[in-house]
Parts: sequence; C-alpha cells; structure tokens
Amino acid sequence: MERAGKLIRWEKSFSSDEKLEDVIQQIVARCNRTVNESSPIVDARLEDGSRVNVVLAPVALNGPIVTIRRFPEKPIQMEDLKRFGAITEEAIEFLRQLVVAGYNIFISGGTGSGKTTFLNALSNFIPKDERIITIEDSAELQIQGVANLVRLETRNANVEGCREISMRDLIRSSLRMRPDRVVVGEVRGSEALDMVQAMNTGHDGSLSTGHANSARDMLARLETMILMGMDLPISAIRSQLASGIDVIVHLGRLRDKSRKVLQIVEILDYKDDEIKTGILYEFEEEGEDEHGRIRGSLKKRNPLEHKEKLRAAGL
Repeated sequence: MERAGKLIRWEKSFSSDEKLEDVIQQIVARCNRTVNESSPIVDARLEDGSRVNVVLAPVALNGPIVTIRRFPEKPIQMEDLKRFGAITEEAIEFLRQLVVAGYNIFISGGTGSGKTTFLNALSNFIPKDERIITIEDSAELQIQGVANLVRLETRNANVEGCREISMRDLIRSSLRMRPDRVVVGEVRGSEALDMVQAMNTGHDGSLSTGHANSARDMLARLETMILMGMDLPISAIRSQLASGIDVIVHLGRLRDKSRKVLQIVEILDYKDDEIKTGILYEFEEEGEDEHGRIRGSLKKRNPLEHKEKLRAAGL
C-alpha cells in the first residue's frame, strides 16, 4: 500500500486458497470483471479507489496472488506534494497557469513514482465550471468539486457475451460528449493514437500519464504505442506528437525512496526528423543529510517558448 510517499506492507492470512478465491471473486464482481483459469489476470478496484491486481493459477504457481495499492482517504493536493519536497511553489504556480490555459500535459515516470497521485493533484487546477471526462482502466482518480464530471471505465469481455470496451472505445466516444477536458488515467497501448488525435483536434487541456524512464523516453514509447494501433510513417507520428503534447512532467523515485518531480520539459517543434524539446525545470541534487535523505530542489532552466495559450487565456 502507498500513502504519502511511503510503502506500507499489508498482509492478511486465510485458512485456505479457496477462501481467498471467494474474496477475490467478490472484489472483481463488484467491478464487473471476471477472473478464472482461462483468464487468470485482472485489474480491479475497491470501493475506496484502491487498486487491486489479481493473479490466479496456472499463472501463479504458489497460489492466488492479490496486490492492493491503497490511496489516502483524503486526496493528496499540490500543497501536500510541496510539503513532502516533491515540487516547489514556483513550479506549482507555473503548472497551474498551464492547466488553466489549456496546455496538453503528459506525466511520465516509472512504476510507483506517483503519476496517478500527481495527475489527480494537477486535475484540481482545472476550472470547476468545465466539463471533464475521465477515462481509466480501473477508476481511481479523485477529482473533486466539479459538477460536470463524467467518469468512464473499461470493461473486459465475459462469458455472458458482453464484448470488451477498451480505452480506444472510450476515448473515441468521449469526443462525442462535448468535453472541455479529457483526462486519461494511463496510456499503455494503441489508445495513444486516439489520445494524440484528440489533443490535435481542439481538445486542449487534456491530461494523461505513461510509464517511461525520462521525458525523451516517453516520446519514444508513445511512438511505439501508436504503431501498435496503426502502421504510420514515423515522421507523421512525431509530427502529431510534437503538435499535440505541449509539456511533459517527469517524476521519479530517488535512491532514498522519495518521489520528486525531476523534469518539466516543453515540446518545442518537429524538425530534421526529430522532436525538439527544451528543459523548463530540472531537479538539482545538493547532497544528502545526516539521515541519508537527498537534498535538492527543482531549478528553472529555460523560459516557456510557446506562450500563445497563456496569452489567449489572459495569463
């Protein structure tokens, strides 16, 4: 379980695998999911938004495996992240203006780096009078105070004949719902094509996350994801990425297990078969304290070049 940047181990003993499987079936049934020998892996959620991953036999050789990642009862806000040392006040204000002005922002990072938590905190900067559509594999975002909020969640196919509803289906459908903002919890595959197309068809202010080791790596992974959905020339893909995504925020877990914003990168242009980027903010390490905690802060490197949306928003 994760709470306020700390990993907490949660264990519960069951007298038999059969009893555990009963609990598993109750969990997945509430999310309209199915898990069995023919489909032994499933992602689900609890009523409080906690993530649940289940792996059964024959994939799990030593019995059913249930992994629960809990979130705080009260959603973490940007002020909390500042107090944890994950981001500076200056960077928070900068990102707030970008969100209000409708910049398309992508959040990248490794597993457990805090992408969903950061996306949730960033989403709270969206003006409360806008229509927001969230699209997730397992619903876990906790956007508050928005009256016109539509939450969509994927569905797996089942033996009763219900067909699969994928991320691609939901993104395409969301564009017919007159959204002001589309927030995609995590892009993992071919739905990246639909997400980028949405960003390029007037749906400014879209937010999403993805797994990557750096901001540059996130762009390369998005290229690969798009190719999974459609065979397009690399030049066309890169051009779409450069025009669709405005800013990438890269998060990471440092060696002391702390989570921090490591880079804020602006997508500048597509030129000479390459997506040009500029580093706006970058984490600068300043050593360690007596407890082994890393000292440092997010330093401003370059000013934002594309200010058209800021000017249009009167910022």
